[in-house]
Amino acid sequence: LATRGLTMTRQVLLFISVLSLSSVHGQVSYSIPEEMGKGSLVGNIAQDLGLDIKRLKSGKARIYTGDSAEYIELNKERGVLLIKEKIDREALCGQTTPCTLHFQIILENPMEFYTVTVEIRDVNDNIPIFKNNEVKFEISESALTGARVVLERAVDHDVGHNALQSYFLKPTENFILEMQSLPDGGKNVEMVLQKPLDREKQEQISLLLTAVDGGEPQLSGTMQILITVLDANDNAPVCSEAVYKASVTENAHKGIVLTTVSASDADQGPNGRVTYSISNTAEASNDIFEIGRDDGVVKLVGDIDYEILKHYQINVQARDQGGHTDSCKVIIDVIDMNDNKPAINIMSKTSAISEDAKHGTVVTMMNIQDPDSGENGKVQCYIEENIPFVMTSASNNFYSLLTDSDLDRERAPEYNISVTCSDEGVPSLSSSVTLTLQISDVNDNAPVFDRSSYEAYIIENNTPGLSIFTVKARDADWNQNARVSYILEDSSVNGVPVSSYVSVSADSGVIHSVRSFDYEQIKDFHFRVKAQDGGSPPLSSNVTVKIIIKDQNDNAPQVLYPVQTSSSLVAEMVPRSADVGYLVTKVVAVDVDSGQNAWLSYKLQKATDRALFEVGLQNGEIRTIRQVTDKDAVKQRLTVVVEDNGQPSRSATVNVNVAVADSFPEVLSEFTDFTHDKDYNDNLTFYLVLALAVVSFLFITCLVVIISVKIYRWRQSRVLYHSNLPVIPYYPPRYADTLGTGTLQHVYNYEVCRTTDSRKSDCKFTRPCSQNVLIMDPSSTGTMQRMQSEKNILDEPDSPLEVCLYLSNLSFP
Repeated sequence: LATRGLTMTRQVLLFISVLSLSSVHGQVSYSIPEEMGKGSLVGNIAQDLGLDIKRLKSGKARIYTGDSAEYIELNKERGVLLIKEKIDREALCGQTTPCTLHFQIILENPMEFYTVTVEIRDVNDNIPIFKNNEVKFEISESALTGARVVLERAVDHDVGHNALQSYFLKPTENFILEMQSLPDGGKNVEMVLQKPLDREKQEQISLLLTAVDGGEPQLSGTMQILITVLDANDNAPVCSEAVYKASVTENAHKGIVLTTVSASDADQGPNGRVTYSISNTAEASNDIFEIGRDDGVVKLVGDIDYEILKHYQINVQARDQGGHTDSCKVIIDVIDMNDNKPAINIMSKTSAISEDAKHGTVVTMMNIQDPDSGENGKVQCYIEENIPFVMTSASNNFYSLLTDSDLDRERAPEYNISVTCSDEGVPSLSSSVTLTLQISDVNDNAPVFDRSSYEAYIIENNTPGLSIFTVKARDADWNQNARVSYILEDSSVNGVPVSSYVSVSADSGVIHSVRSFDYEQIKDFHFRVKAQDGGSPPLSSNVTVKIIIKDQNDNAPQVLYPVQTSSSLVAEMVPRSADVGYLVTKVVAVDVDSGQNAWLSYKLQKATDRALFEVGLQNGEIRTIRQVTDKDAVKQRLTVVVEDNGQPSRSATVNVNVAVADSFPEVLSEFTDFTHDKDYNDNLTFYLVLALAVVSFLFITCLVVIISVKIYRWRQSRVLYHSNLPVIPYYPPRYADTLGTGTLQHVYNYEVCRTTDSRKSDCKFTRPCSQNVLIMDPSSTGTMQRMQSEKNILDEPDSPLEVCLYLSNLSFP
């Protein structure tokens, strides 16, 4: 039969319709015989749908059958449909015609589906079968010609031409067969008496009933009929109605009465007693209904389901004690109840979707089935509100879940979408399914710093590499897109790259110092830090960072005045007539630190006479604290300490030389000795070492030099003595400061004239001067220089030689 089915012409009907929402719904129909072998060809689905083999592979083509078993499989390599399991049409559809398989071909990327219908054609593989191989009847010999006996029908599970077609009865001496057509298409088989029976001639009659179908080859089944001829009972029961109708709701309780069948018999006594039985009924009805043997009450004893069978027909036989029978039918209509929830079948779904998906992207396709009928089978599906998704119906019982607005993973990284499908029955039944949809991240958020700008402090003289502070940025994205790296933007501070000042840790955002800072060189500086995520392409933001250098007391005060030099001696002059509070001088100092680190105080550390001078604590002014007397020494030396207010404090000292005198000659005399003594003491060690090394050489050299100098001076003095030229003053360069580069404001020049070899005689000042400050070069003290003139020689050799001494760098504060 399978071989014969394969040779049959295959009929293909192709219906393709394009649906919205990027899914295509086409319909292809095939017709194949049942009982085809596993792997047999059903049809070339790729060719019939106009699809390419590559599309089947890339779209992950698969068959969706819902809850039904899969009899057909898809070969994606060939693009054909093959038999997966041998199909028995009778087991699959029973008596339902046509017998069809419905399934869908599902494709992804983009999502598409096609409906495929396969009709299973019947082959003659079932013989007619009687429920009983043998039946017995008791018939009265008084039965009239034309009496009918309803026989059991044979059952042939094939349909159409292969179904049961006719019956044959042998022998036919007393009975002939007649068939009565029924409304359901079936036929009642009745045995009709055509010749009166005679019990005395034949008490037992054996007949053979043969049922024949219309298939090729023709199949048949037989049943043995044994008839016992009874004694006369000439009245048969008569049913009050030929057809009884009743209705019952599905899922009705067992034991409910459906209807009552009644029949009457004109006979009296036992021959008039009628009993009822169900006969010649489909197997499915035998276990569902029963009839009272004596009262004819039809009851429900099994479960009925509208979705399995909508109508039932019961054949009831009324029999008297004499064997006379009559038959009637009970037709029971099943009323549908809303007892089935909609079944939600997921055809295809996406577990994750990108947050930048376009509107209308299909997320899930579903098939909704409700086996109820009418309003009870109409289904509407909906989802919760306020989510960016929408449910649309692609076609009857097919729904798609699509995106309806923009997605944002940072706002909702996951959606649990509850899909509810309700029918329109009363009461309404519904089913729900929860779809979990992950929103995959897209790099759509730049890092954001937790502050709009940063300001940090660091104390100067820090250790290079010191952690200053940390900048922090957060990225609302996920995983790699949220990984933030910190970058120091290129810029310069006072012409120097900012990278030579600070560095930024790429992972943690910690800002480290690269060098040690000096508040006196730089007090603050700005730079920008960029935070960049790890997305592709990366997003970034930047922030301004201000570093403020805090001062540390790392600089000692610097004395600006009086200037301390090793080549000259500075002395402040105080007249002996000075009163109490006389301003001698002012110590001027600065501290390059700031704040309290630069607050200076002045203290007198040492003094030749502490009772004579004092120093202003805040202003550094040196004043007399008593009247100057003649007993006070000319040379006064003060040591002043200048101290700042830092912690710990730093200080500087300055030596102030004060000359208490009314005239310069006295000052020169005292400070010349002082200077020589000072130089001698300062260089004592040096001369001792030098003398030990070259004492012999110096002795000889000194003798030669002394003799040479004496001769040279004697000759020069003779030349000057006999010269008659005017004396021209000579100003040594060491005593002149014509540029005024000293620390005081005014420059004064003095001419001092004195006689030869007179160091302490009165001096004649040719110009008025202020006797306040005397600055002299110790190396030039007591040195006289003379000019030789060839034309002028002094007439009087005994007259004193006048020498002019020019003193420079005398100034007032």
